[in-house]
Amino acid sequence: MPSSFRRRLLPLILGAILVLAGCGVTEPSPGEGSRGGDCRGADIPLAQLDPLATPKEYEGPTSACLPSASLTPVDGEADPDLPATVVDNQGTEVTVTDVSRILALDISGTLSATVFGLGLGGNLVGRDTSTGFPEAAHLPLVTQNGHELNGEAILELQPTVILTDSSIGPWDVVLQMREAGIPVVLITPERSMENGDEIIHSVAAALGVPDAGARLAERVSAEIDDVVAQVAALAPADPADRPRILFLYVRGSAGIYYIFGEGSGADSLIESLGGIDVAGEIGWRGMRPMTAEALVDAAPDVILMMSKGLASVDGVDGLLTQVPAVAETPAGQHRRIVDMSDDAVLSFGPRSAAVIEALARAIYAPEQSGAAP
Repeated sequence: MPSSFRRRLLPLILGAILVLAGCGVTEPSPGEGSRGGDCRGADIPLAQLDPLATPKEYEGPTSACLPSASLTPVDGEADPDLPATVVDNQGTEVTVTDVSRILALDISGTLSATVFGLGLGGNLVGRDTSTGFPEAAHLPLVTQNGHELNGEAILELQPTVILTDSSIGPWDVVLQMREAGIPVVLITPERSMENGDEIIHSVAAALGVPDAGARLAERVSAEIDDVVAQVAALAPADPADRPRILFLYVRGSAGIYYIFGEGSGADSLIESLGGIDVAGEIGWRGMRPMTAEALVDAAPDVILMMSKGLASVDGVDGLLTQVPAVAETPAGQHRRIVDMSDDAVLSFGPRSAAVIEALARAIYAPEQSGAAP
């Protein structure tokens, strides 16, 4: 399968997984699971942390904790220059004439975070279930059953523009919005540390604020470069001592167990943490159902998970019981599970630097990091 096609297909697969997993699940409130404000050690700069000499041998789980789930808009006023005409990710020419009522909807919450980062957060009129920062707490949900668009709820909000991508659906609802005369701009569904700039520029162009987009992209890129450099100083110098990390997506109630591999976004996150992406090492591409053989072959020292996924199997004890193959890995034997809020860990975009920092603290300095008891 060509790599470009595979990259386009991955968000569709993830969307299907998360919609299935979301059936019957209560929609979370913004910030739920982020534990902002009670993060142990968050006031200690990364450079002053006392990292583990051998992070591969550490015993016990850690919850990676964002010290603040809030977003800081880019400096300078966002003054939309409208109308703005763009060609979206599917080759459709779209003209936006009004950004007073924005909906930004995707599977990871990246688009709404980008709108806030551009300084237009006050124009958002609704949210998806992955939008998990305090500024969005008052916004009504337009998704149901996890990550399924609710056409009626969207139309009730009378949006003047919708930003979305192919990670969320159903597609019929997107077409319904276009037929109702609402400009719908499709952004790339790919999410990784490498394409954050592309997403920011696309959103900014559609909303008529390209200058704010340039400033935000520059700021986010600098923040990521800075934190990645600091994390590199925490990680063991010898590659043989660096933790072997795997991202495991779990929804125990739905019987869903997936390994996220090359091209899923989890790979670039692991690399930014100075870890070894073991899913890629065994040739695991995209997001695929876990097999016991693959998990054992990967032999991760650390397993990354979403907090609600870990909760869905009743925590680490339940994970080891319900997924016996985990117990056969070094991570399972050491109970080395690192979880992070579902609405943050794979969000990418304006919060990427904060996510990397929080995960690095949990992996390399767990005694000084994580959610306060």
